[in-house]
Amino acid sequence: MYQKTRLDNIMQILDRQGYMTTRQLMNELHYSSATINRDLNLLEKQGLLKRKYGGAEKVEQRNIPLIYRYDKMRQEKRKLAKRAAEFVQAGDTIFIDGTTTTQIMGEYLTAVPDIKVITNNMALATYLSQYGIKTICLGGEVFEVPHMLLGDITVQNTMSFRADKMFFSTGGVTSQGRIYDSEYVMMHRAMAENSQKIYYLVDHEKLDRSVERILFDFDSVDCVISDFDFEEWVMQRYPETEFVKIGD
Repeated sequence: MYQKTRLDNIMQILDRQGYMTTRQLMNELHYSSATINRDLNLLEKQGLLKRKYGGAEKVEQRNIPLIYRYDKMRQEKRKLAKRAAEFVQAGDTIFIDGTTTTQIMGEYLTAVPDIKVITNNMALATYLSQYGIKTICLGGEVFEVPHMLLGDITVQNTMSFRADKMFFSTGGVTSQGRIYDSEYVMMHRAMAENSQKIYYLVDHEKLDRSVERILFDFDSVDCVISDFDFEEWVMQRYPETEFVKIGD
């Protein structure tokens, strides 16, 4: 069993039980105490659990760590990213935020000629630059290890650029069209202020999940790309916003 699989299994067990001793985990997963303890120590460093009383208990997370978000809703994210990339045209300058959903867009942009991408995602900047795409990395502090940048420098640098289009995602949205954000809220607002068109990517798993702060409503974005079928009255409430359901 690979380490990542063991880590996922441990977290699934703690999701059910809340607390487990090291010996209980050894018996359930059939690994030595040394292996289980190494895994628990790693998960504790990632802030996912707390070691106590010879075992571990789950820590409630406000934000899922980056390494796990890459795999979460992977197929849906890929469909959203592919559809979003279809809105990028030759010669565009675009903002792409540092989220795991929009990062996948990079795979579908390599054939679009003469574009410029501005992002706070170092992994995306590195990937696109290998294909000769002009890429600007916004700089700042490493906020989510190992790729995502944020901080005052990131926001200030964002304000110094203009883009034809902005592509972003957040951790939560209501079925009525209110977009929630967390630490990226100031950067997202700066990107939106400096973009001619704004595209929001969101999968159904984020629906009706309240994060920390309200970013804005659907009337502040030009297009919502989702795998969720918003009700007709919601779409009528935001007549200037285009709703694109993947699969349509």
